[in-house]
Parts: sequence; structure tokens; C-alpha cells
Amino acid sequence: MTSGIHTLDFSSADTPELFVESLRTTGFGILKNHPIPPDKISKAYKCWEKFFQSEIKFDYIYNTLSQDGYFPFLTENAKGNSIKDLKEFYHYYPWGRIPENIGLITKNLYEDMVEVGSILLNWIEKYTPDKIKDNFCMPLSEMIHNSNNNLLRIIHYPPTIGKQDRGAIRAAKHEDINFITVLAAGTQPGLEVKDIEGKWHQVSCDPGMLVVNIGDMLELVSDKYYPSTTHKVSNPSEELKKKSRYSMPLFLHPRDDVALSSNYTAKSFLDKRLGEIGLK
Repeated sequence: MTSGIHTLDFSSADTPELFVESLRTTGFGILKNHPIPPDKISKAYKCWEKFFQSEIKFDYIYNTLSQDGYFPFLTENAKGNSIKDLKEFYHYYPWGRIPENIGLITKNLYEDMVEVGSILLNWIEKYTPDKIKDNFCMPLSEMIHNSNNNLLRIIHYPPTIGKQDRGAIRAAKHEDINFITVLAAGTQPGLEVKDIEGKWHQVSCDPGMLVVNIGDMLELVSDKYYPSTTHKVSNPSEELKKKSRYSMPLFLHPRDDVALSSNYTAKSFLDKRLGEIGLK
């Protein structure tokens, strides 16, 4: 375990069941020895670091309708929080805009992460009780098939050496909107998660690990059997405040028409939540 959260070997025979147990009890799971080569992740980080350091990013300002492109510093706030997070980020969809020099690298990484995410959804499906699965309109992995909303978000948290609003942090406590989030380990510490007893835990940023958490849509479609996990990115320690932090979460979303409950389709729920965090 790492800080109260299971760290599991992707290739071990007992990992699928243990992984789902970890999600169920903590909302998170950490995977090592997964199929995505660590050098592919580090290469993508280096390319995106150059992008965020350049002025070309302003040529890709995000589209409020399609939600693809570059979101400038202080764009997003957590649900229920009026203070903006200390971050800038880029939304990559396969159908969206992207700088040509990092397009292929990002596309390949996105495809690898979606493939891993599909495997994880199959694990979740397999070890979900039948009485919960009866609520699903189709298998979870089928819900994301050909989804236009599967999203790779590349995030840059700049150094915290300037003046910022009191109480502002890199990412205020929040829950993700989607089914599950597959996160390539961040380049610096900072990610913290809250367990079911309300205690916060620091999450490892060891290279080569994937961090997985549950989002609101999986909580909704499972009638709260899988709890959407509260997490945050804290401001850095004194010795790291002059360094940037980068992370790359893949948000796996069902297709727009998928029924999550009697009240929401994936589309209507996504639009509601985007409005709550200031992106729509």
C-alpha cells in the first residue's frame, strides 16, 4: 500500500479483484508495471512543457462549445468554490485541435491510456455485484466505446512564487465528473486524496505508475456503490515552489446518449457539471 492506497502489479493474476476492492473502499488504486512505456509518458511531458512555456499556446484558446484547446491560467474553479485554481491546461480530443509537433505523440499516448482504461472498466464490471450491474443499461466498457468525450487533459501548475488570492491552491478539493480517471504520475508531489473516514493521504508520484480514481458518473450509474473520490493538488513545499508541476489525467466518459440514471444522460450530466466549475 502507498499512503493507505493499494499499489498493485498490473500483470498479477489477483490484481483485477484487488484493484476493484481498492476502488470500492478508497476510491483510488495505483498500478505499476502497466502496459504503457514510461519513456512514452516522459516524452509527452517534455513536449507539453515546451508548449506551456511558449506563446503559441494562445493560438489554441479553448472553444466554449466543443471544450477543446488551451485553458489559460485561472480559468477553472472547483465546484462550490469561487477561487480559481492555480493551473493552466489543454484539452485533447482525437477530433480536436493540437499543435502539429506534439500531435502524434499525444495521440499515441491517448490511445494507450484509453485501452488501459477499457481493461480497468472490464475489471470493475466483472467484480461488481449483479444487483448493481442490473442498473447498467449496457456493460461499462461499451458505454465509452466511440465516445467523443474521452478526454486527455494536460495540466501545468506554474511555480507558486508570485502573488495569488488567499486560499488559492493548485487544485481545490473536488470530484471528477467522468467514469474513471487514469492519471499518469505527476512530475512533482502534491496530489492528495480523502478516504472514507475523511483522512487525507498523499499519493505517490513515482514514474511508471498509473493512478486511477472514481468519478461522479460511475457513482451515479452504480447508485453510489462506487464512491466518487474527493482529491486535491496542494501547493508545493518551500523547496519546490519555484518548480512547475505537470500531470496528464485521462477522463473516460460514456457516449452522450448513455442513460446514467432516470434523471440524467451522460450529456445532460456533463453539461450541468461543466457549468458548476466555470467551463460552460
